[in-house]
Amino acid sequence: MINREQVRVFFAWRSVRTALFVLGLLMMAIITPMIAVFPGPGGIFVFGAGLTLVLKNSEWAKRKYVAFKRWQPKAGRWTDWGLRRQSTRRREALAKEKERRESPPPHCVPRMDDPLPSAGVEVARTDPSPTETAPAPPIGQALKR
Repeated sequence: MINREQVRVFFAWRSVRTALFVLGLLMMAIITPMIAVFPGPGGIFVFGAGLTLVLKNSEWAKRKYVAFKRWQPKAGRWTDWGLRRQSTRRREALAKEKERRESPPPHCVPRMDDPLPSAGVEVARTDPSPTETAPAPPIGQALKR
């Protein structure tokens, strides 16, 4: 029976890591375009699996990925989310906690759901009361001139 430590040692071998890196590159460069011609999102999943293999097994690819994330932070955030990276979850939790600590309590924040009164715009009532409406003239008199 193979235990986790044996699996971990096997994947730590340089030849295995190199083979997985090359497999990831092949999945991204060759297999993804072949699958992309078929209808459906299959190419996206194959590309994601190849990217995962490349990033897990190459320090060079990790450095390039970090440079990409600094250059395009929004795209890097989506990529991290797609790869289910633990660092992304940790960073988002820290940012949410920081925002919660720095924001004022809810009773101190002005309401933003009704912006028109603060803008100085008068809004007409939509349904006038019956006393505000003039009675309609009889039908026959409205047509005579």
